[in-house]
Amino acid sequence: MKRTVDILILSDTHLGTFGSRAKTLLKYLNTIEPKMLIINGDLIDIWQFTRLYFPKAHLDVLRRIMDIIRSGIPVYYLTGNHDNLLRKFTPLYLGSFQLLDELELEIDGKRTWIIHGDKYDKTIKARLPAILGGTAYHCLIIADRLFNRFTSIFGIRPIRISKGLKDFSKKMAKKVNDFEQEALNVAIENQYDSLICGHVHRYQMRTVTNEHGSIFYLNSGDWVENASSLEFNNGKWRIFRYEVDFENTETEASKVNV
Repeated sequence: MKRTVDILILSDTHLGTFGSRAKTLLKYLNTIEPKMLIINGDLIDIWQFTRLYFPKAHLDVLRRIMDIIRSGIPVYYLTGNHDNLLRKFTPLYLGSFQLLDELELEIDGKRTWIIHGDKYDKTIKARLPAILGGTAYHCLIIADRLFNRFTSIFGIRPIRISKGLKDFSKKMAKKVNDFEQEALNVAIENQYDSLICGHVHRYQMRTVTNEHGSIFYLNSGDWVENASSLEFNNGKWRIFRYEVDFENTETEASKVNV
């Protein structure tokens, strides 16, 4: 029996890349029935896309999303930096489906602003270095998984080289510009109660305060490294993490499977 979720937020699935954990995402999507689905950017990685690589599991994720749309459930697709070509078509309204750059909702009486977040990230303004960095990152993801499949034979604990590199690069970029803080400052200035982002591949849920006020900040993480999403049920948000929250029998397999 499928779980009912009042609001489901996914981001940074990066379908069409070797790093995308599409099989894991598909298992997750097949266990839930969302009453509203928000895809917060980078569903398909247009930067890395090639027609030579789009496996069945990646296509099946899109089919599952199409099934949700066809059922009449509200689906909002918010554009990100890796699918920014879609911004040429926003806003687009097709029945229960909406393609937008950002979304404002009242959720449980709270004004909530939902954006991918790349608009406030100055580190991606230089397109070529950003694309090359993304390519290198996904190559490291592949190396991670091959290495960990081999070492798992000997009972060695998995390591995440790509995650460490990404965390390091983000920490360095933070010294130049903290896009999250900039977005949060804008959200507080506009008197939102909550801000929800993607983009950084780091799930979060915290209250942020500055001299002008405070706001509840959430980030849905990604389906490359963390296999995480945001779920809203019965007036409460929670971070769903596949390895922690899914069936225990799937935990070890999901750590090494694409």
